[in-house]
Amino acid sequence: MCRIAGIVDQSCSVEKLQELVKGMCHILKHGGPDDEGIYTSLENNLVLGNRRLALLDLSSAGHQPMSYADGRYHITYNGELYNFPDLKAQLVQKGFKFNSNSDTEVILASFAAWGTDAFEKFNGMFAFALWDNTQSTLYLVRDPAGIKPLYFSIKGKQLAFASEVKAFKNIPELNHEHPHWQIYMMAYGHLPEPITTLSYVTPLAKGSFLKYNLSDGTSQISSFYQFNYSEIISDRGEAKKLIKECLSKAVKSHLLSDAPIGVFLSGGLDSSLTAILANDTIKEHLNTLSLYFSESEYSEKKYQDIVLQRLKCNHHQHLLTESEFHNQLPLIINDMDLPSTDGVNTWFISKYAKETGLKAVLSGVGGDELFGGYPSFKRMNTLNDLNKLPDVLLRNSIQAGTKNLRRLCYLTLDGAKGKYLFLRGHFIPNEISEQLNISEKEVWNVLEEQPVVDDISNLSLKNQASWIEMNMYMQNQLLRDSDVMSMAHGIEIRVPFLDKEFINLSLQIKSSTKYDGEFGKQLLIDSFRDILPEEIWNRGKMGFTFPFKTWLSKDEFVKSRINSGSVSKVNYKKFIEGKMHWSQLMTLVLLGKNVNS
Repeated sequence: MCRIAGIVDQSCSVEKLQELVKGMCHILKHGGPDDEGIYTSLENNLVLGNRRLALLDLSSAGHQPMSYADGRYHITYNGELYNFPDLKAQLVQKGFKFNSNSDTEVILASFAAWGTDAFEKFNGMFAFALWDNTQSTLYLVRDPAGIKPLYFSIKGKQLAFASEVKAFKNIPELNHEHPHWQIYMMAYGHLPEPITTLSYVTPLAKGSFLKYNLSDGTSQISSFYQFNYSEIISDRGEAKKLIKECLSKAVKSHLLSDAPIGVFLSGGLDSSLTAILANDTIKEHLNTLSLYFSESEYSEKKYQDIVLQRLKCNHHQHLLTESEFHNQLPLIINDMDLPSTDGVNTWFISKYAKETGLKAVLSGVGGDELFGGYPSFKRMNTLNDLNKLPDVLLRNSIQAGTKNLRRLCYLTLDGAKGKYLFLRGHFIPNEISEQLNISEKEVWNVLEEQPVVDDISNLSLKNQASWIEMNMYMQNQLLRDSDVMSMAHGIEIRVPFLDKEFINLSLQIKSSTKYDGEFGKQLLIDSFRDILPEEIWNRGKMGFTFPFKTWLSKDEFVKSRINSGSVSKVNYKKFIEGKMHWSQLMTLVLLGKNVNS
């Protein structure tokens, strides 16, 4: 796991490029505290940078950027390749030689053997830049689930890339604020891909690679892997057997590490299952981490303790106090890359993981999206009926009294985008226009333009919910926040539910089989009923959240931003009166600060 950055620019001196890339890497040093490196191609005006968080092959043999094939290939890489031992064995049979025990070198050898066809063979989370010196071609590549971030900009004769948007502030000509980012932030509570806070910087789409030819300055983005809902498994018994085998295998492979590793244990179903499976693999010396609160209505400590009775592990429980929250909130916001209302919880648990001496931690992200754990899955029938109402009636819903009814107006936006904003939107267009002092028409025009999303009308209603949660909520918020907030402390988060093989299996199960049952994620529960304590699955969904309403209402940092004009006092009054959700207040707090500036 690392942080990566680089620039190729035929119109700029190599010395200047080295200075810029070193500056970008310095900005990203929190995510790569163990080592740093620079590769320069003098004749091509190309510089690759890396900040390393060493997890596999902790020796100097794992140093990056790494070269291969007598210097033909060079790579700067962020991620983990969980099937690299199998690929390495295949490559050794083909006659390839290795000088390290790292997955980085396996990526290089795989590309030397199979070219871009190698990307489809990888099972892991990854974002990397690979330079082919012979072909004068640079490749940017991102994993199919979009777990690892990779941002780039092509402007004139320059291509620049980095793991975080804030790194681009080191390049003056790219440090231009996106004119509409605040509109998206207010609507979504985050910035949906491909929007960032910078006009010329965009994320590389997941499961795709960008090929940049230095000889003529041309570039092309191609997809190498996309997940599909095939619904070919209908037998419940078969589905349960395959789920158990596949997830157990995924957890085992995600524990591969030469550095200390652990599991986040919130007390919910997905984290509990991950911890139990990890414990069965490691047998002893498993590290688990948990947060709990004095406020009993938010604390899941009793559920954590139930799971701990089943484990043989080193458990670390941390009481998060209100005073610590107040003390750290300004730093948390400063550590954000793109603004987001989520991620505070991940920041704290990652901080504790670092203090415990860990370098990587497994998380249960993905279970809700794949198996129906969110309320959205139950609302799809109603949503589908509402979507048939005339647009004029839907637009007039902005006059309704409740937040949920006012969001009906978003159903006038086509497809998944409108459905997502109806289900999870923060502010509606007339509220956005008032806050930003722009016309409501401009807000609607901006939201209609981006993001452009797939047509999912061919999917079953509950698979539509799954697609929306995976490709919009999880993609743009959960995964991004997990990565940035954990790497702020030099911690890697691994997500076995998003293992390539497990996602494929989950999407092959028929909707009538996967989502049937009394409880959310019933099929997942039934697949592991023999090892899951009943108290963990036979309970209401709680979510990994804090006593935010109480804490934010007393936070001096929040109050100072209100008094400075960043957040209107009218909206703060609504929050205090219980008429505004804490996540909406956080959205308004973040409007006053472009976290990349």
